[in-house]
Parts: sequence; structure tokens; C-alpha cells
Amino acid sequence: MLVFIAGGGRTGAQLATQLIAQNYQVRLVEHRRELLTRLHHELPTEVIYEGQATDPAVLKQAGLDKANVIVACTSEDHANLVLCYLARTLFKVRRTVARINNPRNAWLFDGNFHVDETINQADVMAHLIQEEMSLGDMMTLLKLRRGRYSLVEEKVPPRAKAIGIPIKDLGLPDQCVIAAIIRNGQVTLPRGTISFEAGDEVLAVTDDLGAKQLAHLLEPPDRSLL
Repeated sequence: MLVFIAGGGRTGAQLATQLIAQNYQVRLVEHRRELLTRLHHELPTEVIYEGQATDPAVLKQAGLDKANVIVACTSEDHANLVLCYLARTLFKVRRTVARINNPRNAWLFDGNFHVDETINQADVMAHLIQEEMSLGDMMTLLKLRRGRYSLVEEKVPPRAKAIGIPIKDLGLPDQCVIAAIIRNGQVTLPRGTISFEAGDEVLAVTDDLGAKQLAHLLEPPDRSLL
């Protein structure tokens, strides 16, 4: 799989480093001299292409027409939009990802410019804060299916609402599946008749709604009085 990265700032360079470590093919385009010097110390020379990322000739030479996905992460929103548009319409790249530098420009990053996915740091931070506030002690371990589902973990406190109730009777939605219970250091694959005990570590695969319902069932009794 070939991943094409436009922009050699810290985000682009770190992404390239991680993808190379995972044995992906990577091409990175950058034109700024001061960044190119650093990039040649951090990445293999054959990965780096010097030139203006919005220049179709440069994109062609760097191999965008062979890429499976483009990540447009330059420091300019208009350039990232142009890159996604060119990648899809001119080079037939199947997947486009664009970085949003200014949150006020987020409304532009849609199907009109052929943007499939966005990286909006403001939205990510807001979502993390909201998630932390709404889920209490629940910890998100892994995002699945482009963020729609998560693997979450929470420890069952004493006197939690769910203690002693069979899992099948908790009223959890179909989108919330209890994957495992860690009890006294031992992993148990739960059945519907098993119930939680204080001190259990619960692992669940769930969407946002299911996570909130599970967090409510596992919250300490004093928290509901706050």
C-alpha cells in the first residue's frame, strides 16, 4: 500500500516515520529548504520528493497516480483542499485525508473537494474533553471502524448499580458488547448469566451511546448524587 503525504512539517514527518515502521510504502513531498534538511536526517532519501505539493507535475513525478491514499497535511487549508481535489479528479486516488488548520474552514472540507476524511485538532480535543466528562472513569483503549466503535475499560466500584445483575438483564444496547471481565488477575469471557463484582475490570466494545449507558451502570453511587 502506497501512502502519499503532502507536507513535511512535524505531522507529516511523524506520520511518515510511523508508516515506514509498519512497512508501508511512503512518498512525502515538501518544498521548504529548512524542512527538507531535517527530513533527510529523519527519513530515507528515496521517500522524499522536493517540490511544490500543489504542482501536478511534481505530484506525477512523485508517484501520486500509484498511491492508494493521500494525506494532505500542509500548513495551508487551501493547499490541502486543492490536493484532495487533484488527487481524486486528476490522479484517481481512492482515498483522501486532509488536515484542517483553521477550524473556521472546516465547512469547506467536504465532497465538493473530494475530501473523504479530515484531521481537525479542535474537534479531536473537544471530543476527548466531552468523552472524559461524560464517561467518568471509563478509559478508551482503542478506536474501531473509523472511530464509530471503541474498546473501553472501566473498573467496577463498590455498590455500583450493575453489581449482582446478570449481564443479559442490564438493558445494554446491541451495540455494547461485554468482551471480557478481569477478576483477581484472571480473564473471564462473559456469558449472559454472569454478573459484575466490585473490583472487576470490564472490557467492552461499544459505540458512544452504549458507552454512556455502561458508564452509568458502573458509576460509583455517590457520583449520581453530585
